[in-house]
Amino acid sequence: MPSSRAAGRVDLASEALSAVTAPTLFVVGGEDTQVLERNREALDELTCPKELTVVEDAGHLFEGPGQLEEVAELAAEWFETHLS
Repeated sequence: MPSSRAAGRVDLASEALSAVTAPTLFVVGGEDTQVLERNREALDELTCPKELTVVEDAGHLFEGPGQLEEVAELAAEWFETHLS
């Protein structure tokens, strides 16, 4: 299942997005407006099970108190659902 942190460049994969079949979770900081917009566009291109989750008040690296832990919890829930 695709995932990335701070290095994800969905815009560079735009030509391949329609071929993705793995369930895909995007977790983006609410303050990272450019990346959020790119991920919303990529989400529209995917035909697989998909979800975009926004961590409010987080920036690109989720460096605020508890933000990275929130990302880990969201990912764990996603994997539990899609790997079981």
